[in-house]
Amino acid sequence: MSEARSCHAEASVELPLTPEAAWDVVMDWNRQSRWMLFTRVWATENDGTGVGGGVAARTSVGGIGFTDDMVITTWDPPRECTVKHLGTVVRGTGTFGIEPTATASRFSWAEDVLPPLGKLGVWSWPVVGRAFEVMMRISLRRLVREVRG
Repeated sequence: MSEARSCHAEASVELPLTPEAAWDVVMDWNRQSRWMLFTRVWATENDGTGVGGGVAARTSVGGIGFTDDMVITTWDPPRECTVKHLGTVVRGTGTFGIEPTATASRFSWAEDVLPPLGKLGVWSWPVVGRAFEVMMRISLRRLVREVRG
């Protein structure tokens, strides 16, 4: 029996904020609900801060969806937060990274997931992953609009 394959998706955007200010905006779990497509996010354990902190996200379209419970495995403000997805629909890791640029900050969002449905999920990832990255990019554009207010 072969081991499940992780599939990668990533998107990034320039934010007109210092790394510290970008961190404060991006790591405001409740605020993520305003810019992440089809998703409501909230902190659970330890107010969603530090290694071991918890986060949950409810993703749904037209009343059909799932809740993704996560635990923080890396907490390095204002540079990186990595979560482990604990659910049955989404498993793997997600990472938010912030890097300073000459004029602001670059925010990157990466997901390394084990797709559901076994080999079918892995086989369909070239299409599903592209669609997911489009949704990530739309979400990040919404984040930029949110920050610019």
